[in-house]
Amino acid sequence: MSCSLFFFTPAQRTRNMKKVQGGNETEMTEFILLGLSDNPALQIILFVLFLSIYMATMVGNLGMIMLIKIDPCLHIPMYFFLSSLSFVDASYSSSVTPKMLVNLVAENKAISFNGCAAQFYFFGSFLGTECFLLAMMAYDHYAAIWNPLLYPVLMSGRICFLLVTTSFLAGFGNAAIHTGMTFRLSFCGSNRINHFYCDTPPLLKISCSDTHINGIVIMAFSSFNVISCVVIVLISYLCILIAILRMPSVEGRHKAFSTCASHLTAVTIFFGTILFMYLRPSSSYSMEQDKVVSVFYTMVIPMLNPLIYSLKNKDVKEALKKLLQKSIL
Repeated sequence: MSCSLFFFTPAQRTRNMKKVQGGNETEMTEFILLGLSDNPALQIILFVLFLSIYMATMVGNLGMIMLIKIDPCLHIPMYFFLSSLSFVDASYSSSVTPKMLVNLVAENKAISFNGCAAQFYFFGSFLGTECFLLAMMAYDHYAAIWNPLLYPVLMSGRICFLLVTTSFLAGFGNAAIHTGMTFRLSFCGSNRINHFYCDTPPLLKISCSDTHINGIVIMAFSSFNVISCVVIVLISYLCILIAILRMPSVEGRHKAFSTCASHLTAVTIFFGTILFMYLRPSSSYSMEQDKVVSVFYTMVIPMLNPLIYSLKNKDVKEALKKLLQKSIL
């Protein structure tokens, strides 16, 4: 993906000008992230809390990737998707959290124009990729349960790689469109973003351009992406439910339910939060509420996913147990 999609030259930024006293024009070279709170005591508490969450996120997701890589028993399509999901979780959390942690303890809370565009782009890219990956994982579960004999053919290494690549291309392509449209707006008023990272609603709020088209495009793309992924998940799980109900043995049904439990939990948390965040009516929009929800899906969800899959997945628990035993011995 070309860097020109989210890094803008001074010539390109001539549209993003603000008037200064005397009628001269200067480039909008930076934004100020107001963050979650301006209370110094609360900022220290939030710093410790979010640093702990971020460390747990990185350890959990990178640990999951390493565990899947070194254990031959986990070299199957399901865990290939899971390792990709862990990479995406670690990446989109890292696109926001480090800067937010710095701003909690630093007096200067500025972020450059290009830095804001880059954060906006990468966060949107990995968030969109996760959306599509979760849908692909639902299809993988369907293929494994609906027809186990054909599963190696339906989910060959080539097909798995193609599905993951498609998820990344869709996520990064979608983010490129949003980034290009957002950062070619004019920002001629305040440069103070009432958020802890560069997100669409607060950026549109401080723009002096007509953002009507942006709002329509964002809603159209977001709705299509999220709804299409949710439909794939729902259809996959409807087929899975039918297949499970046809199973003659109770043990087989229990095993099938167990296989899907982790993914279904992750899907419910992720899509429930995203649907609430981006597809609610503008009349119910609240910036303070938006910040709280943003904390949940930028930091808490990436931390929860490896926990969900390790606590509810027998294969992962066995692989982790073997690894710990080897480490002790």
